[in-house]
Amino acid sequence: MATMLEPENVLPNQKQAAPMQGETRGQKAETPSVAIAFDERKATRANAPKASAEKLNFWYGTNHALKDIDIPIAENQVTALIGPSGCGKSTFLRCFNRMHDLQPATKYQGAITLRPDNVNLVGPETDPIEVRMRIGMVFQKPNPFPKSVFENVAYGLKLRGINNRTELAERVEKALRGAAIWDEVKDRLNDSALALSGGQMQRVCIARALATEPELLLFDEPTSALDPIATAKIEELITELRQRVTVLIVTHNMQQAARVSDFTAFMYLGELVEMDSTSKIFTNPSKKATEDYITGRYG
Repeated sequence: MATMLEPENVLPNQKQAAPMQGETRGQKAETPSVAIAFDERKATRANAPKASAEKLNFWYGTNHALKDIDIPIAENQVTALIGPSGCGKSTFLRCFNRMHDLQPATKYQGAITLRPDNVNLVGPETDPIEVRMRIGMVFQKPNPFPKSVFENVAYGLKLRGINNRTELAERVEKALRGAAIWDEVKDRLNDSALALSGGQMQRVCIARALATEPELLLFDEPTSALDPIATAKIEELITELRQRVTVLIVTHNMQQAARVSDFTAFMYLGELVEMDSTSKIFTNPSKKATEDYITGRYG
């Protein structure tokens, strides 16, 4: 089992991947020269973990996609996953809500522990339906249901047996306000969600996830299909959400990781290379492989 983070302790370096080509153990990375703006108000100390991956391995058939991953996800903070395409970011993210169970010939080994009850999310004894009721997810492209805005946000609530119209209306409004879109749709609740703009649809999807009050919210490149204005609104929303929910986000956009996250993990070929506070990862990474990636030498 991995050592757990204690409250208010500086996030420790995690198990390091084997040295990459051109790198030797103990080699000190020079400060990268790359212009990435990040919010220096972001946390540099980790809260106690809401969840943690411990020696997590995952296979697609014979493809060993994740290798001994140890990553703590600090409660009420934003953790970003970065790395080149195919490095395992989205594979790791989707382990949390057991999305891989929908594919044949997949296998988990190790644990993802969700607190406070210390349930192993990938354990064979754990019901994936129960997992998905505790963890929300927002996908790369907006995917509202072909229903009204109201019915989209109320969908998960109804699945949980909430059918009182007054309670539904209150919780739908709360979720839409939480997703910073209430003022834009309050007069369009009965209109199809598919009639909204791309950015609005994505925020309705975030509201749909928030309505069920998840303990952990997963974002899989949530702005890759959006324009810059919509992207800025989603990023601002993610920054605000940390007050209410723990966030894990996959992004190919390093500037975005720098803007929204408290901690960043760099992955390569299914392994965790380095994890630290976002400010340190982008200004003084411990591994040369991390520096090479964020300065654009590969990926």
